[in-house]
Amino acid sequence: MNKSNTYKPRLKEQYHKTVVPALQKQFGYKTAMQVPALKKIAINQGLGAALSDRKMVEAAVNEMTAITGQKAVTSKSRKDIANFKLRKGVPVGVRITLRGDHMFEFIDRLISAALPRIRDFRGVNETGFDGSGNYTLGITEQIIFPEINMDKVSKIMGMDITFVTSAKTDKEARALLEAFGMPFKKQESNN
Repeated sequence: MNKSNTYKPRLKEQYHKTVVPALQKQFGYKTAMQVPALKKIAINQGLGAALSDRKMVEAAVNEMTAITGQKAVTSKSRKDIANFKLRKGVPVGVRITLRGDHMFEFIDRLISAALPRIRDFRGVNETGFDGSGNYTLGITEQIIFPEINMDKVSKIMGMDITFVTSAKTDKEARALLEAFGMPFKKQESNN
C-alpha cells in the first residue's frame, strides 16, 4: 500500500478541519480560499567556522537532513572577500526548503518536541515578523531536535527558520501560527 495515499500529517488535517473555519470567522473572510496558509518553511544555517574545517560542512548537511527528513544543500559564497579570507564558491552555509507534508511534519515536531527542550523556555519572540506575514525564528542550538545524536555533535550551531505564509498582515500570520500551536511569549501587562 502506498504511504502517500493514506497518511496525512496531523497539522495538515487540523488546518483544514479547525484552523480554516476559526480564522474565517475571526477575520471575516467570505470564502475559505482567503484564509492564510503556510506556503513553505525555509531553514538556513550559517557556517562561519567552515572555512577552516571541511568536515563541519558535511556534519551540518547530515544534521539538517536528519532534522528535516529531506536532503539539505550547501550555500556557497558568491564573491571573494579578503577581510574574511573568503573565496568564491566556498561553502558558507546549509539550507533547505520544506513544502507539503514535510513542512507540516517539521512544524509539528518543532512545536511539540523541539521547542519544549529549550532550557527556561517561555515562548518564542513575536518580533520575528517581517511586515508581510512571514515569521523568522532563530534557534541557538541544533541539539534541541530529538533527531540529533549528542555524541556525534562536534560544534553547537544555530539556525534560522522562516515560515512563509500567504497572510497579508503580521496579525493574520500570528493567528495562523498560534492556531498551529506556536507558543508565543505572553504579553506582560503593567498593573
